Amino acid sequence: MKILIAIAPEKFRDEELAGPTTALTKAGIGFDIASTRRGTCTGMLGAKVTATLSFEQIDPALYYGIVIVGGAGSPPYLWNNPLLIGLAKYFFGAGKLVAAICLSPVVLSHAGVLKGKQATFYDTPESRMEMKKGGAIVVGRPVVTDGLVITANGPPASQEFAAAIVHILTTFPG
Repeated sequence: MKILIAIAPEKFRDEELAGPTTALTKAGIGFDIASTRRGTCTGMLGAKVTATLSFEQIDPALYYGIVIVGGAGSPPYLWNNPLLIGLAKYFFGAGKLVAAICLSPVVLSHAGVLKGKQATFYDTPESRMEMKKGGAIVVGRPVVTDGLVITANGPPASQEFAAAIVHILTTFPG
């Protein structure tokens, strides 16, 4: 089993990547890290991570789902990326895991994934407006699971977010 993790090429939130990757590794679940380009990506706190794939290179059929990491790089690099939005639509439509944390649930909103779904996010005026446009039912909890869609509101929720991802991947029959 393998999952796809999407990050911004710069200013992704370090702990929002570290929480899920640590939990996935402990659970024996593989993952690939992808971004708008291959190569070194830099987190807001200075972490350096290699994206082995660009969004163009992804074959979504190889993965059980997607996790989209947040941070200040999410709005400029991920929110309106047509390839990432297409991947979110694919995974949701295929009945696979779709997860996003912090500012990145907006990507799911843009993909139509959150219409009528309970969700949470890092609240800013812009992100609130985008979540509303996508029809999300906003819930004031750190982590929200609605079917195979998991959202979280920011760095303090990283561990709970990671645990929810592992739970879905280890209990979902697909």
